Amino acid sequence: MTALTVCAVIVTHHPSIEMIENVPKILAQVHGLVIVDNGSKADEIDSLRIASPTLGFHLIENVENLGVAEALNQGVRWAKSAGYPWAIFFDQDSGITDGFVCQMFATWESHPDRERVGSIHPRYVDPQTGIEAAVPRASDGTPVLPMTSGSLMPAWIFDEIGWFASEYFIDLVDWEYSFRIRAAGYLVADARQALLLHAPGNPSTTRILGCAFHTTHHSPLRHYYIARNSIAFYRKYCFLFPRWILKVIYRQLHDTAMSLIAEEDRGPKLRSFLHGTWDGLMGRMGKRDKL
Repeated sequence: MTALTVCAVIVTHHPSIEMIENVPKILAQVHGLVIVDNGSKADEIDSLRIASPTLGFHLIENVENLGVAEALNQGVRWAKSAGYPWAIFFDQDSGITDGFVCQMFATWESHPDRERVGSIHPRYVDPQTGIEAAVPRASDGTPVLPMTSGSLMPAWIFDEIGWFASEYFIDLVDWEYSFRIRAAGYLVADARQALLLHAPGNPSTTRILGCAFHTTHHSPLRHYYIARNSIAFYRKYCFLFPRWILKVIYRQLHDTAMSLIAEEDRGPKLRSFLHGTWDGLMGRMGKRDKL
């Protein structure tokens, strides 16, 4: 293997046929691929099992949903054990563009302090609208709250600062790791030439008194995880990055308020938000099946 040999890691949960059809496009740009499935249905697992030897990727099957963070860690552990010096991550609904991986590595190779780069992140474009997602940036132009999907990381960063926070289960896993990289004195790089096609879920625009508001339509359970993990995130980094934590608090309170005003199931979502906030203050982390 060379210094730029990379293994792709994809976490799946009820994967679609379109996701499996996208695998060859990813394989064409990387040297290896591991898919970690988080407790999908039997027929969905069968599709992955059939595709694994045919397309040439390694499949890890979890009988239950262990969360995004732990599944990512499983994928990285497999990549490291196979000798890959780099890992690149994709969501099951992200689409790779031509030359994507080469453009990501080009950013690393041209970086003036590349040996300290702990993660590299692309631009994100909605495949339906062509609109680029707005990502908050630091004074040096690097992304502060990037997504895991599309990110390229050297394997050594996991030895230096540890694994993704499995206790978060889902939500803010990417933000926490990005801040941990910076807190440890390493760098986050911005690959402006690399475009990842990434749909932003099920957002919508609601008008109230003539003003337009964007809502996410997250489920009550997602509201729980966002609220709980946000508290843990704030407590960990509020003194290291106070200005950015204040911005994140404002952003998340705004998003929560909009969901409670403009979305359906406001009662369950409010209860989940309050429950998550309380558990975050009490330090109760991990998977929650029921609220």
